[in-house]
Amino acid sequence: MQKSNTPIVVTWLSIFLNVLLFVLKFWAGMVSNSVALIADAWHTLSDSISSVAVLLGLKYALQPADKTHPYGHGRAELIASLVVGVLLAVVGFNFLVESIIKFQEKAVFAYGPIAIWVTVASVIIKELMARYSLFVGKKFNYNSLKADGWHHRSDAISSVVILGGIFFGRNIWWIDSMLGLMVSLLIFYTTWGIMKDSISILLGEGLDLDKQQEIIQMGKQVEPLLDLDAHHFKVHYYGNHTELTFHIRLPGDLSLEKAHDIASRYELLVEDHFHLTVTIHVDADECTLL
Repeated sequence: MQKSNTPIVVTWLSIFLNVLLFVLKFWAGMVSNSVALIADAWHTLSDSISSVAVLLGLKYALQPADKTHPYGHGRAELIASLVVGVLLAVVGFNFLVESIIKFQEKAVFAYGPIAIWVTVASVIIKELMARYSLFVGKKFNYNSLKADGWHHRSDAISSVVILGGIFFGRNIWWIDSMLGLMVSLLIFYTTWGIMKDSISILLGEGLDLDKQQEIIQMGKQVEPLLDLDAHHFKVHYYGNHTELTFHIRLPGDLSLEKAHDIASRYELLVEDHFHLTVTIHVDADECTLL
């Protein structure tokens, strides 16, 4: 399997399994008259819808750079992450309202063996999906896949909550409404995490101080006799592609050929270590120009 195709395959697998789980959960929820199970079913279906958004984002993000988009199309999958977050927020709000209505109506529910087995299967399958999506997302640096992985995990956790209610709340009339409320709050929490990370990257994040210091120390490996004074760091994230620019200071009387050689070796060293694209701007040391 080619490296570029792996995230696409993971997303198609997510869509298929989520649709299957939705059908099973919805059926179990209708049989049990459980708002929590039905909410969990729609939560799972929202995973499928979000996975479609991720799929479209990934397909566009994998397109090569062109004249219109010289840095590639990687941010398309960050936009897909925002779509995932919005869909989750809508689902969470709908079931928050539904849980409150069920509580006011004192709706009766009846968890049976079907609900138990479907919920257990959901916990196992969704946690495996979460781990796989998170693994691939981290390996290939795709925020949308990591968001989808947390979406899967939130579904697994909500199923665990419902499973606990099935076993410990059989004689408590309001337990189903309370579980539906808890699932809604969990969805909101997951939404916040996804939206916060994606928006932060789209707005632009600075290079953390530890990495800056590490890059400064690398300058001594490039040219031990000179203080390259690496500064003015700027980093731009384009999905799975990252561009880093910074300045170094060299003696003003240094030949252009020598200055270019130092900058090029420094760029290659940082690129190999951090797996990103580096551009270095050379400043002339004013003291040597006097």
